[in-house]
Formats: sequence, structure tokens, C-alpha cells
Amino acid sequence: MKISVIGTGYVGLVTGTCLAEVGNDVLCLDLDASKIRILREGGIPIHEPGLLEMVQRNVAAGRLHFTTSIEESVAFGQVQFIAVGTPPDEDGSADLQYVTAAARNIGRHMNEYKVVVDKSTVPVGTADKVREALQQELARRGVDTEFSVVSNPEFLKEGAAVEDFMRPDRVVVGADDERAVNLMRELYAPFNRNHDRLVVMDIRSAELTKYAANCMLATRISFMNELANLADKLGADIEQVRLGIGSDPRIGYHFLYPGCGYGGSCFPKDVQALIRAADSIGMPLKVLNAVEEANETQKRILLEKIKGRFGADLKGKHFALWGLAFKPNTDDMRAASSRVVIEGLWAMGATVTTYDPVAMTESRRIFGNDPRLAYADSPMDTLNNADALVIATEWKEFRAPDFEAVKAALKNPVVFDGRNMYEPARVKAHGIEYFAIGRR
Repeated sequence: MKISVIGTGYVGLVTGTCLAEVGNDVLCLDLDASKIRILREGGIPIHEPGLLEMVQRNVAAGRLHFTTSIEESVAFGQVQFIAVGTPPDEDGSADLQYVTAAARNIGRHMNEYKVVVDKSTVPVGTADKVREALQQELARRGVDTEFSVVSNPEFLKEGAAVEDFMRPDRVVVGADDERAVNLMRELYAPFNRNHDRLVVMDIRSAELTKYAANCMLATRISFMNELANLADKLGADIEQVRLGIGSDPRIGYHFLYPGCGYGGSCFPKDVQALIRAADSIGMPLKVLNAVEEANETQKRILLEKIKGRFGADLKGKHFALWGLAFKPNTDDMRAASSRVVIEGLWAMGATVTTYDPVAMTESRRIFGNDPRLAYADSPMDTLNNADALVIATEWKEFRAPDFEAVKAALKNPVVFDGRNMYEPARVKAHGIEYFAIGRR
């Protein structure tokens, strides 16, 4: 099949590349010429494990192409994926200007039947707006070309997006005509060889499914974070509690790890968007409002622990920070807890030296050349002259440090662990004060 993908961010580039990997002919469109230049030169504009090699392989095979030409993109694919950004508007609702602009561009140039697929995370009712935009542009041209609109939300985890696309748990397709459903079945057939993972439903249900999934996961995280804070006060161990409740098959172990708050491009944005969508029809979502509030509080939990140990005046203090990305295996720092920690330490007068395997370039873009933030070449190099170590991201290379070397390098043998990476007894056996989230 010939497929056009509009947008070369996390969703668009992974979608286009994985569809090319199974034999489709794919053209990726982006109006950002710098992104297309990077892709044409053999690089990728994002960090995603396994994606660079797959892009290069499919470009070499002649199945994956890149363009800045809207006309070329519309003419190329019978299936047109819209995978552009839907950033939060000022009130937290999803900004659909790029989605509707993409739909209008398709309507301006299409001359034959197209399936227009909403791959971006969009509020319920967006397909209607896409359909209306297409119809308006076709009417302006005085043509009556047929098209279908489909909702096909993505369920990709940053850091594991390629694996998630190639081996999906489910493929949700929202459509209201059989022709479009059959084309989507054909498109996803290579990913369904073991068993049929396609879940077909009406469009509005498909749009809501994406938000519901992310908001459920965010709810589990915030719930466990609040339990961990309670465990701290009660003298319980949240890790033991996690094992106890996770063994119940109705609950399971996934997303039961407490920490210093969730971040990234999905959970914060999607929770806010669903809250605002519900507010707009007069139905406040009390649980999700609490989830968002709990997460914002949790992002400051490390700062509260630091204040409890060192006081609120940190002038002259220097901290080592391990991890900048909102989670491992990505360079994404959007809504990352590390940003709250850095800015909070600055506000109390401290300075920071940090290390992250892949996100330091992104951090320099965000913070510029602020003299209060320095970068190290390794985790251990951050510890020089540091009063304490703070951990914000659970990268694998942080899992088994030499605690004797850590103790020797720090001015004060103190570790604030926002991801519960270590057994408290093991750390304390080395003479290190250890502050985790809900651990005894």
C-alpha cells in the first residue's frame, strides 16, 4: 500500500517507518525543513531506541521517503495519516489547529478516494471537525471526491515505541464505513499474524479510548505515589505493599511503582485535555482533577525531603543530579520531574551538576548556558564537591553504583532517590543516608 504520514515526531516517524518495515511504500511529510534535512541525511530528529537503524534500512530499500511538499504527500498515499502535534492550549485543552490544517491541505489537493486517519491524540469529536474541514475544501473546489475518516489512536511508549508498533497489544480502529475498515485491516494484517489484534469500534469510542488508557495509567501512578507518601508517615514499606496488592490478578504489577511524579508528552497533556473536555460539557471529572493535583505535588517531593535534611536556605550548597529525561530510553524532558527539582534547588540558592545518557543536549536547549547548571561526562563525575546526590530518572546505568565510591566523593553521604532504585538496607550499610519514596 502507498501511505502518506503527516508529521515526523515520535508518532509520525515511528508509524511511517514501521509501516515501511513490513513492505509498504511510505512518504513522510513535515513542513519543518530542518527535520526533513536530518532524515534525508541519514539521521533522525528524536531519540528512540532502534528507530535510526530501521529508518536507514527502509530508506536504503526504497520504501521510506521524506518531503516538505504538501501536494506530493496528498497525491502519494491512498491512506493519509495525520500525526501532527496537539499541544495543550492555554486552558489545557488540546490545540487542534495543526490537525485541522492537515485535513484542509488534504482537501485542497486530493483527486481520488482517500482514507484520512487521525493518529494524533485528539479529543472526542475531532473526526467530525476533520470531516468538516475536508468537505469545506472540496466544496470550495467544486468537487465531490469520496473520502473516509478513521480514528486510529497510537499506544506507543517513548523508549519502546518501535517494539510497541511492531508487536501491538491491540490496534484500535474507529470507523463508520466498511470500505475504510477493510483498508485498515489490510494495512495492519502483517501485525496480526499470531492473532487478530484489531479492535473495531465507532469513531467517538476510539477517540475516547486513547484518553481513557493514558488517564487510567496516570491514575495508578498518582494513587501509588499518595500511598507511598502515606507509608512514609506510617512507617510502612511501599515496596512490600506493592508486592502485596500487585499479586492480585485484578490489579497486577504494572504501573504500581511510586516515584517523584510522571511527566512526558502524553500523561500530563492527556489528563488535562480530558479534564477540560469534560468541563466544557459541564461534567467535572473529580478523580482526574485529583490525579493531576497529586502529580504536581509529587514532583516537589524530593525538594521537600531535601529541605527536611538541609533546610530551606541552600546558598552555597551544590547537588549532583542523576537523570534529566522524564523516563529512561528517551531524551524527552517535557514536564519532567528533573526540571522541577533543578528550578526548586535554584530557588533555594543551590547549584547543580547533572548527567543523563541522552538528554543533556535537550537540557541545554531548555536551560541555555545558565551558570547554576553544569554537565558531567559520567554519573560519578557529578559527585565532585556535591553536598548530596539526587536521582530523578531510573536509567539502567544507575542501578548498581559503587556505593563506597559514591560515599567518598560526596561532601555529605546523602542520597535522595526519586525512583526507589535501591534497597534501603544495602545503601545504609555503606554509611549513606538514604531518602526514598515510601521505603523503610
